[in-house]
Amino acid sequence: MARILVVEDEAAIAELLAMNLRHAGHEVSLAADAAQAQREVDGVLPDLVLLDWMLPGLSGPALLRRWRSVERTRSLPVIMLTARAGEADKVSGLDAGADDYLAKPFSNSELLARVRALLRRQAPQALQASVTIGGLVLDPAAHRVSHRDAGDVRELHLGPTEFRLLHYLMAHPERVHSRRQLLDRVWGDHVFIEERTVDVHVKRLREALAPAGCAHRVETVRGVGYRMNAASATEAPSAGGGAHGCEP
Repeated sequence: MARILVVEDEAAIAELLAMNLRHAGHEVSLAADAAQAQREVDGVLPDLVLLDWMLPGLSGPALLRRWRSVERTRSLPVIMLTARAGEADKVSGLDAGADDYLAKPFSNSELLARVRALLRRQAPQALQASVTIGGLVLDPAAHRVSHRDAGDVRELHLGPTEFRLLHYLMAHPERVHSRRQLLDRVWGDHVFIEERTVDVHVKRLREALAPAGCAHRVETVRGVGYRMNAASATEAPSAGGGAHGCEP
């Protein structure tokens, strides 16, 4: 399941896309113009965006160029949707930063295939590559978490579930994840356990990160879930009272 933002000003088309994506198991939000799309992205970063070329006000390619110029949205997966089927238009869309291009009309099966393909292309990097937020480094291959601060490296000791939870949160920074979503992504949707179990493991994760002063990186979003804060900020003191922090 992925979180997908559909940016389409024609309501009937937007609702049809949303229905088909939800039927395939995805979580979908809708935006009718660039301003609304920007608000959605600013609130919760999606896993993928379906972006229509022709939008009222700012066009799809112009919005995409804006996203590609900002660090937080530079790698946001985007499929451009357009009635422009010419080669020059396709090149223009890709040059704007689109990862893929789908010309209208298209079948639902083709849309879902393109979505699956793009999500697969994103997955290996998230699963295998080291992830760094500030001075916090997670290496999936070595199954190791460390904190680096001014040349000093401190290894942090996490249980297997806390490691998987931290890996997922670090691979999807600044996104709010509900307890149910975390259960599905970290524990697996075949495991039937209570959502409050997530709270227990988040508490343990924070305790494991506390010696490096990084516990506050795992934020509680009241009434929604949890988020990994990747923004630079004044760090809290470590458990030992030192000035360790997660800053770059």
